[in-house]
Amino acid sequence: MPTPDNEVRWVLLAQSHDREALESLLRSALPSLHRYLGKLIGPEHVDDISQDVLMVVCKKIGWLRRADLFRPWLFRIASRSAFRYLRTEKRWSDQVRDPEILDDLPTPHAPSPDLVHELLAAQRVSPASRAVLILHFDEGLTLPEIAAVLELPLGTVKSRLAYGLSTLRKQMETKEPH
Repeated sequence: MPTPDNEVRWVLLAQSHDREALESLLRSALPSLHRYLGKLIGPEHVDDISQDVLMVVCKKIGWLRRADLFRPWLFRIASRSAFRYLRTEKRWSDQVRDPEILDDLPTPHAPSPDLVHELLAAQRVSPASRAVLILHFDEGLTLPEIAAVLELPLGTVKSRLAYGLSTLRKQMETKEPH
């Protein structure tokens, strides 16, 4: 697994038009990108969306001002591409019509990561909440980092996390024998 120092070096070299460094950078980011997009949009179109994301990264790597923020920048591009795809494919869920209602909910305790992964794979959580859950549980990003990646207020990220966990809890209750 690449270290953050390697990625920073590869970003800087890629910004200087070093093709080998760009390829190393993209190769190191691809597993995380596939994992994130696969859980967000489903496995059928991951390769297509990943390719679109990597093309944007190649074109715009020179615009990245801080090399140490490559991963959050990559996930921001991936999120935008995934949400655009979901809207285009009319898969965007209208499950939450007023997410502001969720601001007053207490923060629930997190379920086991294995169960979260299983339920996320079933894609029964809205894409907006799924993105937050995946970035938090799989990629280990903090809530402020997720807010930056998704370009959302921190309160909205917290609401989507709470809603996603609440939805997962309801699904867990239906899976458990009574």
